[in-house]
Amino acid sequence: ESASNPSEETSIKEIPETKEEEKKEEEALSFHKSEPMAYRYPPLRLLRYNPSVQEKGQRKEVQKRADLLEATLKEFGVLAKITEVSVGPTVTRYELQPEPGVKVSKIVNLSNDIALSLATSDVRIEAPIPGKAAVGIEVPNQTSHHVYLKEIIQSSEFKSNESKLTFALGKKLTGAAVVADISKMPHLLIAGATGSGKSVCINSMIISILYKAHPDEVKMILIDPKMVELNNYNGIPHLLIPVVTDPKQASSALNWAIKEMTERYQAFKDAGVRDINGYNMQAKEKGKERMPRIVIIIDELADLMMVSPREVENAICRLAQLARAAGIHLVLATQRPSVDVITGLIKANIPSRISFSVSSQTDSRTILDTGGAEKLLGSGDMLYHPVGKSKPLRVQGAFISDEEVEQVVTHVKGGAKPEYDEQVLDEIKDGGVSVDSDDYDDDMLPKAIELAVQYGKISTSQLQRKLRLGYSRAGRLIDEMEERGIISGPQGSKPRDLLMDPLQETKQNEENGTKGE
Repeated sequence: ESASNPSEETSIKEIPETKEEEKKEEEALSFHKSEPMAYRYPPLRLLRYNPSVQEKGQRKEVQKRADLLEATLKEFGVLAKITEVSVGPTVTRYELQPEPGVKVSKIVNLSNDIALSLATSDVRIEAPIPGKAAVGIEVPNQTSHHVYLKEIIQSSEFKSNESKLTFALGKKLTGAAVVADISKMPHLLIAGATGSGKSVCINSMIISILYKAHPDEVKMILIDPKMVELNNYNGIPHLLIPVVTDPKQASSALNWAIKEMTERYQAFKDAGVRDINGYNMQAKEKGKERMPRIVIIIDELADLMMVSPREVENAICRLAQLARAAGIHLVLATQRPSVDVITGLIKANIPSRISFSVSSQTDSRTILDTGGAEKLLGSGDMLYHPVGKSKPLRVQGAFISDEEVEQVVTHVKGGAKPEYDEQVLDEIKDGGVSVDSDDYDDDMLPKAIELAVQYGKISTSQLQRKLRLGYSRAGRLIDEMEERGIISGPQGSKPRDLLMDPLQETKQNEENGTKGE
């Protein structure tokens, strides 16, 4: 049986009472370095932490359940021995070693019978546990304990990780801290029913970045169609633009990100480097301005997919395929993990997933490609499936209250002011052209036609570069010119050919009219 929770052994120091102690505490955070912009890193005293004490009766209860579990399996003809017990914050895992000749599938099929004998619900069976010759049976604890964001931020795993996109995820069943690095993900899909802990996870992610990164190192675009979830982050210096709440503008913000990605790759090509790390290393040596990483967080993907599904899906897929090396990362969250929201294309391009409690096995398969999320307990209980891992890891998510978020945000706002990017704001306004309008009216159309005439060929990327447009707007101009018969239809990856010169045709018509007179 595992000993008491590791967090108790490495106990957190007392919260500093004086300003002097507070200053020392801030200096002690090893991941803070001297920065050019006046940014006030939030002190740890703004976060809450109440260490949980293991109850006296918990050990007896665990042992009692272990004996009952072995007896239940024996009744059904399954001979197995419990080799280890891991007591986590909300779940206890019993590791079983079956006798030779016992089929693993037989144990898996007994999940409902095990739940009945233990007088509990939602027993999850992991068969086998990755890296072990054992089957894991996860049973909910009678008393659950919070995992606080503060204890994860103070953990050595968080402090020793040099990536500015490291965020506190929670604790494993063994009690060890789990941190994740968005830059390695490189994009993340989060799903979970209402009240499962999805919004708290996003808050933990944003607050972790505020503790870890300077505004010159990481910029964020927050898209919140629900209008209430991320609104309190307005005014933090890490934002490129104010929190986006309009779905049409959100689509334009994604298109700006595609344009930014293209420009960054051109800058990498000119500098002779492969990715943002190489570029920033070179910029540091030459004393030039470094390129910040950009994290785009969408809190409710379903709302965007309802307004303009094709445009949003295309933008997400393009970014997911190409934006990693450019330092642009997507975090998509939804409470409706159905196939019309998380499409096959989106799933194929976003490798890292987090699933909180969902209502059915179908939803679990949509997000994780495997069942199990329907048996989660809610309140931060998650399955975390990072890229490159064969099976998801069960984690109890770090908790942060709304009051703590408010305190950290207020502190951060008190220092550096946000410097919103006017170019992005203009791009979003430009993207306000209605996609569904029958009367297509875009003041860039004459210029696009001029370009097509000038080169004899035209492509979407060419329009983006020459006219400084977003991807979707350039695409609509191409479609409109094709409909008017000015350019040819799609030819694979080749540019469209010019079929007629509308200016020349107008001139000829005028000449013919003059001759007729």
